[in-house]
Amino acid sequence: MAGNSRQKRQKVGKINSEEMDRIVALAKQKEQERLKGYREQSLRIHPWICARCGREFTLKNLHLLTVHHKDHNHENNPPDGSNWENLCIYCHDHEHSKYMDYEAGGGDPQSEEKTVTHKPFARLADLLKPDKG
Repeated sequence: MAGNSRQKRQKVGKINSEEMDRIVALAKQKEQERLKGYREQSLRIHPWICARCGREFTLKNLHLLTVHHKDHNHENNPPDGSNWENLCIYCHDHEHSKYMDYEAGGGDPQSEEKTVTHKPFARLADLLKPDKG
């Protein structure tokens, strides 16, 4: 009996490579199903144009047009498409790299207000006035 309970503990604590492969394959399949769902919806709702650079897409190159979640939450998929924008793969990568850089810097883009305080042209009018001399 003691040997049997030991075998059960080993099975609970470890996953063999076949089981791990099955779990990973299932996760990838579910992700692809989820991606296809909102991607297809976004392509029906929005024009086949990159919302950043304006590049237009046809059936031939449509695989290069991706769906970006504006709030970066891939679970937020309202049926009206309000959280999606179609971006080419280059603009999509750029958008995510900006977000990751911002997070790495300690920022929380969901809660912080972005206020610009520097005024580079504040004294421009003074510089453009003709000299009185």
